[in-house]
Amino acid sequence: MFKSPIPNLNADRVRQLIIEQGYAQGYFLMGEGDDLAWYSTRQRTLIPLDQRFRYPKSLQRVLNQNRFQVAINRNFAAVVAGCAARPETWITPKLQAIYHLLHQTGWAVSFETWQGDELAGGILGIVLGGAFIGESMFYRIPDGSKVALVKLVAHLRTRGFVLFDAQLQNPHLERFGAYTVTQAEYQQLLGQALECKVNFLLPA
Repeated sequence: MFKSPIPNLNADRVRQLIIEQGYAQGYFLMGEGDDLAWYSTRQRTLIPLDQRFRYPKSLQRVLNQNRFQVAINRNFAAVVAGCAARPETWITPKLQAIYHLLHQTGWAVSFETWQGDELAGGILGIVLGGAFIGESMFYRIPDGSKVALVKLVAHLRTRGFVLFDAQLQNPHLERFGAYTVTQAEYQQLLGQALECKVNFLLPA
C-alpha cells in the first residue's frame, strides 16, 4: 500500500481535490489521527457486477423473507457514524466531515437496509460516473449489511454502473465473489467508468 499525505482541506478545495486529484486517479482517503492521506495499492479489489457475483445460500433464505427494505440516503449521517463506530477506525472525525461535505455536493451516498423504522445496515460510497467506490459498511441487525450488498449490486446493474470498487480484499468479500486486479487494470476500468453517464440516485 502506498501513502501520500495531503494538506489540510477546506470546503472550497474538497470537490476539486476529490475529483481531479484523488478518487478519479485511483486513490482513496484514510484518516490517521488528525491527518488525512491518499492511499493506493498494487492490487485493487472489485465486486463483480456480472455472473461472478455470488452469496451464501443461507443469505438467499433471508432475501426470500423480505425482512429488510432498501433506501438511498435516508439517513446518511447514521451510516457514516455506524461505519466509524468500531474500536480501530480509519474513518476519523476529519474524514467524516469530508464525507458529509461530499454528500452535500452529491458525491458521497449511503445505500441502506431498514427493518421498519430501524436502520439495519448500510454501505458508504463515493459515486464517480459509472463507478461506485465502496468506503465502508456496517450492520446493526444481523444480515443487514449482507442484504445491502446484494441489493446494491442489483441496483448498480440496473442503473448501468460498470465498476464496484471495494478497495481492499478480505475473507468476507471473497464470499461474494470479490476479486483483485492490478493497478494498471484498475486504472483502465476506472477510466471507462468515468465516461459513463448514469444516475445512482434514481430508483432501480
